[in-house]
Amino acid sequence: MRVVACAEALVEKTPLRRRFAFAVIGSVTLGLAPALAFDGTTSNPSEKIPKNFTDPLQALRAGVDDLKAGDADASVAALTYAADGGQNLARWKLGEMYADGEGVPHDDVKAYHYFNELVENYDEDQPDRRNLSAISNAFVAVGVYCLNGIPNSDVRADPRRAHELFQYAATIFGDPNAQYNLAHMYLVGAGGVTKDNIAAVRWLAVAAQKGHAPSQALLGHMLFIGDGVPHQRARGLMWLEFAKDAAPEPKEAWIHDLYKHDFDLASEDDRQAAAALHDQRAKGSPPPAPVRDVVKTFLRPLGALSGSAAPAQ
Repeated sequence: MRVVACAEALVEKTPLRRRFAFAVIGSVTLGLAPALAFDGTTSNPSEKIPKNFTDPLQALRAGVDDLKAGDADASVAALTYAADGGQNLARWKLGEMYADGEGVPHDDVKAYHYFNELVENYDEDQPDRRNLSAISNAFVAVGVYCLNGIPNSDVRADPRRAHELFQYAATIFGDPNAQYNLAHMYLVGAGGVTKDNIAAVRWLAVAAQKGHAPSQALLGHMLFIGDGVPHQRARGLMWLEFAKDAAPEPKEAWIHDLYKHDFDLASEDDRQAAAALHDQRAKGSPPPAPVRDVVKTFLRPLGALSGSAAPAQ
């Protein structure tokens, strides 16, 4: 089995959700606490690693197989061995597992550690093209951690680094989650970034074109109410309808609330014009981009109904 097959198996199990040659600002050295075993005791995952592994790639394959078989304990042990041996896919998957509490106790510090390894080891001149989606995910995840910090840990809020990570993932990887988060920073002026609604709308439009539902919703709302941009009520409703149709409930309830709020305010002419635009665009629109909330990858909207702020993903 090749590494590509391993990657496909992991993506099959867990949808991707987050898509550097610059200096990393505010890099943190982490002292990781021992993991909790499923019986509540502490244990070191490395102690559980089978002795028959001969190389990290073999461990990655075993970890994938164990994950598919539902054996999370064995999978974590194998993936830890693979990650320590430099396997990027193993690092990404462990970051996801600790961020979600999937088969392991939820631990944002460990998740940050594995995601940050992907970021700091990324070689722009010789990129790992087979795992670019996972690496892009990691850039966005570390950006969100840097934007918020992790309570009761050494991972402090570092909005400047968050902006650089989002900017890089948005431009180099074309990651819609990063584009959305970048737009959010411009909307609220986070991390010393100058508030700029025009820049925010531009990034939202790029992500919306890819079928990214949160970007479609926020772009539609801003166009509908004319928040820093000319009023385009029909086009705004069109984007909101696309977002509503692509957003699962109740997880993305804010999108449905935003759609209902603006739809109720719209005139019948606005609604008819929006329906016509929606039908015209639907004929050639791309499928919705995967929207999954990992490590708060999508920052929740604040005051979206009033137009005063926006979500970051």
